[in-house]
Amino acid sequence: QVQLVESGGGLVQAGGSLRLSCAASGRTFTFYAMGWFRQAPGKEREFVSSFSWSGRNTYYADSVKGRFTISRDNGKDTVYLQMSSLEPEDTAIYYCAAERTDYKLGPSPDYWGQGTQVTVSS
Repeated sequence: QVQLVESGGGLVQAGGSLRLSCAASGRTFTFYAMGWFRQAPGKEREFVSSFSWSGRNTYYADSVKGRFTISRDNGKDTVYLQMSSLEPEDTAIYYCAAERTDYKLGPSPDYWGQGTQVTVSS
């Protein structure tokens, strides 16, 4: 059974930092791009960041570029999202996702995690 399990969410003040983790299991994700989406209350789910399965390319939404950094461990079964200079607008449920592609995550990945809440207070 394929599972993507996120952790690391929480409450933080504006300007603070959090690191999200996504542990993948149940299959080999060698040929899968992995990354993050988020969904704020009353808004549609949006792309945040991902890397191609080869690891050569990383992608960021304009709204997080320069503040968030995506990375993974050498075994490629855990993905991280380091979030800095957080803003109240970053408040959302953050979802880990995986898709069989060597490009950016598309709008309908093959696998989703259950999500982790990030709340940024002003």
